Amino acid sequence: MSALAKRLDSLTVEGELYEKLADDSVRCYACGHRCLIREGKRGICQVRFNEGGKLMVPHGYVAALQSDPIEKKPFSHVLPGSNALTFGMLGCDYHCPYCQNWLTSQAMRDPASDVSAQFIREITPHGVLDYARMTNASVVVSSYNEPLITTEWAVEIFKVAKENGLMCAYVSNGNNTPEVMDYLAPYLSAYKVDLKCMSDKNYRQLGGTLQHTLDGIKRAREHGLWVEVVTLVIPGFNDSNEELWDAARFLAEVSKDIPWHVTAFHKDYKMTEPDNTDAKTLIRAAEIGREAGLKFVYAGNLPGMVGEYEDTTCPRCSYRLVKRRGYVIMENRITPEGKCPKCGEAVPGLWV
Repeated sequence: MSALAKRLDSLTVEGELYEKLADDSVRCYACGHRCLIREGKRGICQVRFNEGGKLMVPHGYVAALQSDPIEKKPFSHVLPGSNALTFGMLGCDYHCPYCQNWLTSQAMRDPASDVSAQFIREITPHGVLDYARMTNASVVVSSYNEPLITTEWAVEIFKVAKENGLMCAYVSNGNNTPEVMDYLAPYLSAYKVDLKCMSDKNYRQLGGTLQHTLDGIKRAREHGLWVEVVTLVIPGFNDSNEELWDAARFLAEVSKDIPWHVTAFHKDYKMTEPDNTDAKTLIRAAEIGREAGLKFVYAGNLPGMVGEYEDTTCPRCSYRLVKRRGYVIMENRITPEGKCPKCGEAVPGLWV
């Protein structure tokens, strides 16, 4: 067993999102893989494991803790201009070759990520709350690695955050289950999903399945959460008009109010062959979203290069409600009641 594995295994407690089976096996419900884990074995994520017929899960630490603008998550319809204290742990249920957080997400998978052991910081939920207060954060977010696989710990933090008046959110791949959403929803207000592509073949290359993510988006909406969706547009992988149309149509069928962020890829980790995404491609994707009927489409990662697609406009009168430059809010004219000041149209989102 590696030093990293020993360290992580020491920072665990018995989980709650699982079922005990015969022969000391367990069935984990934290993500859509629904791993059957034999005694002494690990789930696909590598950080949830079976010890003596009990599912042990991550607890009591963070591997990343940073206060960012909420726009960086990205959320464009959640408290614009506010700070979001974001925490992450180690591990993931996917293995995306372009992951910019691979040092933490691919821990226990890629030996090159063993350096992530030095990022581990033991902390309590009230310790996280203290950091939120120090950074004047209005939102506490679980992100960086896949939060579904560390949900029990996230809920402990979110309980304390909510009791102290903070909003809570997930930044996730959407590979959720009914069980994990029932467990999470009482503590969450917002849920951002990465819709990575509309090809099941490509999804399986990343370690997931397309249908699980599509179902996950619907499930989050059904649980009453504010949902925003991001698609990282990668040349040659998911940037065809056909695939972008498929994504936009799907989201519009779920709700035309869902904000869709199409963001620019840059070479990272193991994916170094495609070109970085240019502004022309992002604008093409954003225009497809608008044409499909989505009311709020944003183009990200290329500040100052995508025109109106950084801003929020009224879906009724087209008045510019929020002017952005990257993660910076230049103007915010949405009323305290969440309405357009010009025509009175209610703008979907979490504004207060």
